[in-house]
Amino acid sequence: MSPNDNRIDARDWSLLAVLSVLWGGSFFFNGAALRELPPLTLVLLRVALGAAMLLPLLRMQGIRFPRGMVGWKPFVAIGLLNNVIPFSLIVLGQTFIPSGLASILNATTPLFTVMVMAAAGEEALQLRRVAGVALGLAGVIILRGWGIETRPGQGLGILLCLAGAFSYGFAALAARRLLKDTPPLGTATFQLMASTVMMAIVAGAMEQPWRLSMPGLTTWLAVLGLAALSTALAYIVFFQILRRSGATNVMLVTLLIPVTAILLGWLVLGEPISAREIAGAIVIGSALLVIDGRVLSLLRRVT
Repeated sequence: MSPNDNRIDARDWSLLAVLSVLWGGSFFFNGAALRELPPLTLVLLRVALGAAMLLPLLRMQGIRFPRGMVGWKPFVAIGLLNNVIPFSLIVLGQTFIPSGLASILNATTPLFTVMVMAAAGEEALQLRRVAGVALGLAGVIILRGWGIETRPGQGLGILLCLAGAFSYGFAALAARRLLKDTPPLGTATFQLMASTVMMAIVAGAMEQPWRLSMPGLTTWLAVLGLAALSTALAYIVFFQILRRSGATNVMLVTLLIPVTAILLGWLVLGEPISAREIAGAIVIGSALLVIDGRVLSLLRRVT
């Protein structure tokens, strides 16, 4: 299926659900690790360990490294827009606002992606898609509630998370233009390697991680979960969907993240599901159907 179809097949819907679980966990892992680690150091550990975990797989698949500065240039750009900027902004934002609110703000990513892709002339600004994304965002707000509390720096935290979501929109544009033939595993690994170099410079200058005391076991488990599940594995899935279904479609995962988080809480932890959460999930599901478009086309043919 061509990315220009603006539709997602059953396989990629399944992969989006998997990706929503993997990325949804990042807000939990961030919240746990930030108790002992400064934000930029946490991002550095996330991308560095994620890259290290993917390197053996890269060797097993026989995928070669890019050659020279020209070969690495696309991955530096993707690493900057898809990792360094948004990861840093969102994790900094989470030092001011709760994880639930951060996940809601992250759900604005598809809206920013639609606007960026349309402004760049990559995808038409379809009313159906804009309306669907807006409806999905409303569903996320219903599902999670605003979660806004009066606390110092809250406005700054909101702006940081929104800026991170905006950066994801530009990352989707860059990935579409620059990464056409690289296999998903190679793309995931190379952009994380480039991000590691950039974050080492930033975190080294700002936080001097070598001066920090050794964190506890809980923090290390959170960092490993963040690197292995929410970064290494998640990016393999992400770039697979990107190649098949396009940039705007893959960013729909941010609408699914709050739904999967609540379902996991119900299945794993036995947490109750409220009527508000059910209503929010229904609205999000309706939004995804509107964005996909096939149900609307079927209804028009029937009528």
